[in-house]
Amino acid sequence: MTTTSPAALLGAAARARFTDRTALVSGAGSGIGRAVALALAAEGARVVVAGRRREPLEETVALIEERGGKALAVTADVSRAADAEALVAAAVDRFGSLDVAVNNAGIFRGGAAADLPEQDWHDQLAVNVTGVYLALKAQVRQMRSQPSGGAIVNVSSTFGPHAASPGAAAYAATKAAVTALSRGAALDHIREGVRVNVVSPGATATRMSLRPGETESDRTERARATLPLGRISATEEVAAAVLYLASDEAASLVGTDLVIDSGASL
Repeated sequence: MTTTSPAALLGAAARARFTDRTALVSGAGSGIGRAVALALAAEGARVVVAGRRREPLEETVALIEERGGKALAVTADVSRAADAEALVAAAVDRFGSLDVAVNNAGIFRGGAAADLPEQDWHDQLAVNVTGVYLALKAQVRQMRSQPSGGAIVNVSSTFGPHAASPGAAAYAATKAAVTALSRGAALDHIREGVRVNVVSPGATATRMSLRPGETESDRTERARATLPLGRISATEEVAAAVLYLASDEAASLVGTDLVIDSGASL
């Protein structure tokens, strides 16, 4: 039996749900963030890509522009309120609005709960939780001032809200906080025209899903043996879920947490 790759399936189904809309994606220099930025641009969005390092962001912008899209790279540290506000201002200054925001930036510091260095705990809280909170504040303030409102998708994880794993207690705590924050914010702001939802990826084809010393081939074999689906998710599949939640097709979804984990948390 022949199979079609997830990327090919998604490409075949591409539409233009985000024409004339402006999207902001943090952590867009690689992995899920880059896949989301490319997918939004492919469907007509003008995309502001954000991250701490300029070079990967410029690579994302180049990929978008060579396919005919419009994009802007802005370096930022999402754990700083001034940077979160500057990102929104850059989107509005360049493209006139902020219609979609995807808060994807995050870091992982592994270690058993009692052995994790305190600084690793604080670093994960700063980026994974405070960064989402500050970004969401700035984004909602802009979106609720627009007649069309806006949609925010926060990237959480199966670790924390849906599953546990050795050596990931602190990371899981931050992602559980992201999910709780998102659900609360969804109720706070839906009557202002701002929808907030969440995606919770499990193992995905990024460097973060590789265990220490593991190769991609090793990961493929591990997934085949341990995951109900028999494989990890492609970044394009996570991006497709993000775009659905941000689109008008999901207009009645408020505070939804969409799990994408190959059946691991069942």
